[in-house]
Amino acid sequence: MEKITQRKMVTIAMMASILLVALDTTIITTAMPRIVEQFGGLHLISWVFAIYLLTSSVTTPIYGKLADLFGRKSIFIFGVVLFTFGSAVSGMAQNMHQLILFRGFQGLGAGAVTPLTFTIIGDLYTGEERARMQGLFSSVWGIAGLLGPLVGGLFVDIISWRWIFYINVPVGIAAILLVSGFLHETTIEKTKKYIDYWGTAFFTVSMSSLLFALISGGQSYPWNSAVIILLFSVAVVFLIAFLIVESKVEEPLLPLKLFNIPVIAVSNAVGFVASVVLIGVSVYLPIWIQTVLGHSATASGLTLLPMSLAWTLAATLAGRFMYDIGSKTTAVFGAVLIMAGSAWLLFVNLESPYWFLSGVMIVIGLGMGCSFTPLTVLIQSAVGWNLRGAATGSITFTRTLGQAVGIALLGTAFNNNLNQGGIAQGVHVVFIVLFAASIATLLISTILPSHNSVMTRGSES
Repeated sequence: MEKITQRKMVTIAMMASILLVALDTTIITTAMPRIVEQFGGLHLISWVFAIYLLTSSVTTPIYGKLADLFGRKSIFIFGVVLFTFGSAVSGMAQNMHQLILFRGFQGLGAGAVTPLTFTIIGDLYTGEERARMQGLFSSVWGIAGLLGPLVGGLFVDIISWRWIFYINVPVGIAAILLVSGFLHETTIEKTKKYIDYWGTAFFTVSMSSLLFALISGGQSYPWNSAVIILLFSVAVVFLIAFLIVESKVEEPLLPLKLFNIPVIAVSNAVGFVASVVLIGVSVYLPIWIQTVLGHSATASGLTLLPMSLAWTLAATLAGRFMYDIGSKTTAVFGAVLIMAGSAWLLFVNLESPYWFLSGVMIVIGLGMGCSFTPLTVLIQSAVGWNLRGAATGSITFTRTLGQAVGIALLGTAFNNNLNQGGIAQGVHVVFIVLFAASIATLLISTILPSHNSVMTRGSES
C-alpha cells in the first residue's frame, strides 16, 4: 500500500528547518564579542560569517539540481544532517580557526535546507495555497530577525555562547524524523540519473573564486592586488567553461533554458538588485546610529527591529492577496516601497529622530515582504516538478550573490569617501548607491509578466 504524505507534519518540519537556518544568521552576531573575548583572533571575525556565506551560496544550485534528480527527501535530510553536525562541532570549537572550519560545514548544510524547504512547500501546495504558504515561510525570516538577538543574548549571558549552536541539534533531529516519517514522494522516475560532474566542478571553482574575491577585496587584500585579480580571472575562466558544459550535457546542473523563461530571468534579476539594498541597510544604518550618532548597539538593533516586523506582515499579506491583485502588481508595489524607503534614507542627518529612522525601516521592510514573496511563487509556478528544485535554488543563489556583490561595492564606496569626508559622508554615499539600486529594482520589476497565467503553468506538476 502506497504511503501518503501528511502535509501538516511535513509543513511543521519545514517551518522548524527554515527557522533553524534563519536564526543561525542572526543569533551568532550577539555571541561574537564573547567568542572573540575567549578565543582572540579579532582579525578573523569576518571569516566566521564569510565562510558560511561562501559554502551555502555555492552549494545551493547543486542541491537544487540533485533534488530534481533524486527527490527532495533524501537531499533535504542530507542537508539537515550536515547542518546539525556543523552546529554540534561549532559548539565544541576550541579556537577561532576551528570555529571557521565548522561554520563551513554548517553552510554546506544550509545550502540544501533553505532552497529545498521552499521547493518542498511548492510541491505540497498549489495555486493560492502555495502563495499563502510561501508568504508564511518568508515571514519566518522576519521572526528570526526578532528572536535571534534576544535568544543569543540569553544564551550568552545565562548559559554559554556554545548553546547558540547546540540548540540546533534537537531541532535538526526533530526535522529529520518528521520528514523521514511523513514525506513520501511518488514522482521520482526510476531511470538512470546523469550527474553533471564537470559542470558542478567548474561552477564551484568559479563561484568560490568570485565570492572569495568579493569578501576579501578591500579588506584582506587591496582590490588591485595580484591575489584579487587572479581570483576574478579564475572566476571568469571557469564560468565560461561552466556555460559551455551546461549547453552540451544531458542533465545540466543549472539548466540554461530556465533563463529563457522571462519570469525566471526577471525574478532573479529583481532578487539580486533588491538584495543589494537589503544588505546595505542592514550593515550601514547601524554604523550611522552607533558611530555617527553615538548610540548603543542595542539602540541600533531596536531601529532595525521594525523592518523585521514589517517584512513579516507584508510577506503574509502578499501571499494571501497576490492572486486577487496580481503577482506583478504586488511585486511592483513592493519595489515602489523599497525605492521610497531608500529615498527617505537620503534625508537622514544628525538631527534625525528615532521615529524617522524607524519609519525608513518599516517602509523598506514592507517593500521586501511584498516583493520577495510573489517572486518565489512565480518562479516555482513557471516550471514543473523536475525543474522546481533548480529554479528555486537559482533565486536563493542570486539573492545571496546580490548580498555578496552589494557588500563589496558598498564597502568600496564607503572606504573611498571615508578618508575625504569621514564616516558620515561615507555612509551618505552608500545611501545614494542604495537609492540607485532601488530604482533598478523598480525598473526591472515593471517587466515582469503582467498576468497570472504563469502562476498556473506547471504548478500542478
